[in-house]
Amino acid sequence: MTLTVQQLVAQAKSEVRNLSVDEVAQHLESGDVRLVDIREPEEVARDGAIPGAVLAPRGMLEFWADPSSAYHRTEFDPNSRTILYCASGGRSALAAQSLQLLGYTDVAHLDGGLKGWKQQGRPVTFQQS
Repeated sequence: MTLTVQQLVAQAKSEVRNLSVDEVAQHLESGDVRLVDIREPEEVARDGAIPGAVLAPRGMLEFWADPSSAYHRTEFDPNSRTILYCASGGRSALAAQSLQLLGYTDVAHLDGGLKGWKQQGRPVTFQQS
């Protein structure tokens, strides 16, 4: 059986927690979350990022997030609350599904991504070059 990318994303969204902009903002205000931006560096440079987010491009996410990987980064912890986001929510849903398979017990994604975040007037930051 062959699936389309839209079907893969829909399946992932049915298997992960989909958080609204307001819900993500509440988690950030309480400080009890690791926010992970899975977009590519050029997207971050062009469109900005949610303040406090850790950049982990989608291609490296599982390698950095898996404690048994030689590429593991300490900011990733399967036992910590982790929220992922991308441009509009498709890649982050797929990534949240992957982290669940890696044993992350409290993972979710920002439904609507950075686009939804900005549409609601939430802040973004830009790195100085």
